[in-house]
Amino acid sequence: MTGPLLSIRGLTKAYPGVVANDDVSFDIQPGEVHALLGENGAGKSTLVKMIYGLVKPDQGEMVLGGSAYAPGQPQEARARGVAMVFQHFSLFDALNVAENVALGMAEPPKTNELAERIRTVSEQYGLPLDPWKLVGDLSAGERQRVEIVRCLLQDPKLLIMDEPTSVLTPQEVEILFATLRKLKDEGTSILYISHKLEEIRSLCDEATILRLGRKVGTCTPREVTAAQMAEMMVGSELHRPERTPAAPGAVRLALNDLSVASPGQFGTSLKNITLEVRAGEVLGLAGVAGNGQDELLAALSGELTCKAGMVVLDGREIGTAGPGQRRSLGLLTAPEERLGHAAAPDMSLTENALLTGAEREGLMANGFLKWSKARDFAARIIERFDVRTPGTETAARALSGGNLQKFVIGREVMQRPEVLVVNQPTWGVDAAAAATIRQALLDLAAGGTAVVVISQDLDELMEVSDNFGALNEGRLSEILPATGLTMEQIGLMMGGAHGMEVAHV
Repeated sequence: MTGPLLSIRGLTKAYPGVVANDDVSFDIQPGEVHALLGENGAGKSTLVKMIYGLVKPDQGEMVLGGSAYAPGQPQEARARGVAMVFQHFSLFDALNVAENVALGMAEPPKTNELAERIRTVSEQYGLPLDPWKLVGDLSAGERQRVEIVRCLLQDPKLLIMDEPTSVLTPQEVEILFATLRKLKDEGTSILYISHKLEEIRSLCDEATILRLGRKVGTCTPREVTAAQMAEMMVGSELHRPERTPAAPGAVRLALNDLSVASPGQFGTSLKNITLEVRAGEVLGLAGVAGNGQDELLAALSGELTCKAGMVVLDGREIGTAGPGQRRSLGLLTAPEERLGHAAAPDMSLTENALLTGAEREGLMANGFLKWSKARDFAARIIERFDVRTPGTETAARALSGGNLQKFVIGREVMQRPEVLVVNQPTWGVDAAAAATIRQALLDLAAGGTAVVVISQDLDELMEVSDNFGALNEGRLSEILPATGLTMEQIGLMMGGAHGMEVAHV
C-alpha cells in the first residue's frame, strides 16, 4: 500500500480533572517499528487504548489502511488487523497454551488444529511453544510468547507492544527482537512502548514523544542518544543518580539457609538461600519473573514466616515474626504488585500512607488516628517524589502506574528503614522518575541502610548495586561484585549457572 498504515489526527481524550491526550497527531508507516515515548502520565496508555478500541476519543479521527477507523471495542480492532500485547499478561495458569489462545479467538478451530497452528507459527517466528503445556508451568518469557503468538495467529497489520522486555533475560530479548525484525521485514507495523531507551535506539525506526498529553516532538532513535530522548520526554536535563562511596558497615540482614514453601500452586519455593547485606550496601538480585522473587520478598516482609534462625535483622532472630513486628524493628518492604498488595486501590493516598507508616511516623496514639499528621506525611511523599495527583485524598487506583509506584517507594524510603527490600522499584516508570527512585535508594544506603533491590531491569541493577546475585527456580546464585560483570555472565547466573561456569565466561 502507499501512504501510512495508520494516521492519527487530533485525538483528544479528557477525564475529570485531566486531559489525557490533547490534539495528538502522527502516522505509522507500513513495515515501520514506531516508538511511543513519554513520562508516566504523558498519555501513552490512553492513546493506545483508543487505537485498540478500549477507549473512545472525545475528538479527532483515525484512518487505517486508507479507510476510516473508529473501533468501539477490541474485537473490532482485531477484525481490522490491530493486535496488542499488554504489559500485564491475560493468561489463566490452570489452562494449557492452546486453551488460553482459544479464549482470545472469536471462532477458535478444533483444539488439535489450533495446537498445530500454534506450533507452526511459534516455530516460524523463533518463539517455540508446546501447545499442551500448562501456562502455570511456563517461565515469564514463555508466557509472553503465548501472548505474541496469540496475536500473530490473527495475521495483524499493526502490532502494539507495551513494555515487552520487562520480564525477559538478555538472551530472550535478543530472540524477541529477531522476531520483531522478521515481522517488520514481512510488512507488519509495530507500535512499541518502552522506558528502555537503548532498546528503542536498537529497534525502532521513528519515535513520537508525548508530554502531559501533547505531542512535543519526533526523532529517529538511532540518530540521537538515549539521554537526548529522555530530555525530550521530560523537557529538561536528566540527572543521573550519584553514588556516595562508603565502606560497608556491620551486617544488618542475614539469611541462613532460608527455605520456604510457596503458598501458591504455581509459585516457586525458596531453597537454601544464604546471604548477608551490610549497612551502606546495595545488593542487587536479578531473575526472570517467577523464579522466587515474590516468595523472597514475602519471606523478608513476614507475610511468609520460616524456622527460627533463618532471618536475622541486626543480630536479632525474626524468622517467626510477622509483618508488623518486622516493620517496627526497621525492616521495610515494597512489593512488585502496586494495586492490591503495595496499596489498597480504593483507599486515599493519606490512608495508604497510614497503612504502613502508622507506627514509624507516629500517626496513631492510644488507638486514635492522627489524620492531619497522616495527610502531612502523604503530602511530603507527593512533594519529594513528584507524584502527579490532584491531592492527598485521591484514591490510589486513580493514579497512573508510574505515579503510584513513586508514592509506594517514597512511603517506605521516608520512614528511614534499617533494611529496605524492594521488588521492581522502577517497573513501568519513566526515565526521570526512575532516576529519582534510584537516587533515593542510593541516599538511603549512604546513610547506613542495607538495601536489597530485586529487579528484572539489569541496567538498573548495574547502576545501583555494590554486589549482585540471581534467583533461578528458588535458588540463589553466588553473590559477586557488580563491577566488571558482563551481560553474558549475568545471563548465565539468571539461567542457573553457578561458580566456575560464570567465572570462566
